Parts: sequence; C-alpha cells; structure tokens
Amino acid sequence: MRPDHDDLELDQLRRHYVATGRRYLRLNYGIFRLAERERDSFARELAQASEAITPRELGLLLDCGWRERKTAAWLIAIAGHTAFRPRLGELLLASAAPYAGHVYCIALATFGSPSDADLLTAYLDRYLARPDLGYDQASAPGALLHLDTAQGTDHAARFLTQDGPWQRWARERPSGHELEPAECRETMAQYCSFVQKSARHRAVHGW
Repeated sequence: MRPDHDDLELDQLRRHYVATGRRYLRLNYGIFRLAERERDSFARELAQASEAITPRELGLLLDCGWRERKTAAWLIAIAGHTAFRPRLGELLLASAAPYAGHVYCIALATFGSPSDADLLTAYLDRYLARPDLGYDQASAPGALLHLDTAQGTDHAARFLTQDGPWQRWARERPSGHELEPAECRETMAQYCSFVQKSARHRAVHGW
C-alpha cells in the first residue's frame, strides 16, 4: 500500500530532525561529556534546526513517540516557542511516554514565567504522591527551583518542608541514588544554560 502524504512528511521530519546524527540520543546528559568545541558545535547545530523547523512541524513531532517528542521539546526550548507551553504541560502531566518529560521540564524552566511554575507544581502535586512511578519527580523540582532562583519566588518551598511531599517521595521510592533538591536544581541549571547557549547562536547568526 502506498504511504499517504502525512506518513511521508513525518518520515522526512524524523530523518531530518530526530535521527540525523542520532540526535535524539545525544540530547541527554552526554552533552556535558563533550569537549567544549564539540558542545559549541552541537549548540550551533541545534540552533539552526530550531530555526528551520516550523511550529506546525513541531506539533506533528509532539504527536509521535518519545524520540520525536524529546527532540521537538529541545527545539521548542531553544527557539523560545512559548505558544507550546500548554501542550508541553499537558504532555508532562499525562506522562504517557518515557524520556521526554525531563525535556518538557527544561523547556518550562527556560520559558521562566509564573504559568510555567503552575504547570510544574501541578505535576509535583500529582506525582510526588506516586513513589511507585519512576517518572520525572526529580526534573520537575529542579526546574521549579531554577525558576524560583531566577524570579525570586518560592513555589518549590511547600514541596520541600520537613517530612513534606519531596521527603516522603524520596523515602518511599525504590532504592537508588539519594537525591538532594540542590543537586536537581544544579542539573537543571546546566541544561538551561546549554539551551541559552544555543539560543544565542540563533541571535548571532539570524537562524
């Protein structure tokens, strides 16, 4: 059966934006294992891609699987496409696919508005009560703390009280690396700094 136009378009988008250079795999903490020159080159590459892709194409990728959603969310963050805020918040709260939620948190942290803080707190209200679900309970507080630091707010405070939601979640979740809120904030700050680095390439080169 001949593929329809939409299937062909999605296949082209995947090849060009998601699979090229195994980009969807490179968009993780491995960014910070790159040498400075390699990291700068990758930032420029992402800046150019974020300018080339259209909002409609980003929307198509967000309707696909985790690889496409993860890549699209990175490009949305770099381009500062705040119009996608409600969609990213919806996907984060649904948590229907793995790996991408962390990047939704990065995007909301870089948008940096009270609306983004509201979406992150809604996520934490739901998922810190579910230590049985290993989702993005560390990324969302990191993003919220990053926002609080940037804005001089204290949205995260109620989650971090003595024997509060964060401590209960950390105590009851399956054993693993002990997470401190400050560590989550620092990790998120590193990601947001890389997003800003890519965004500056857009501004300099007109991408």
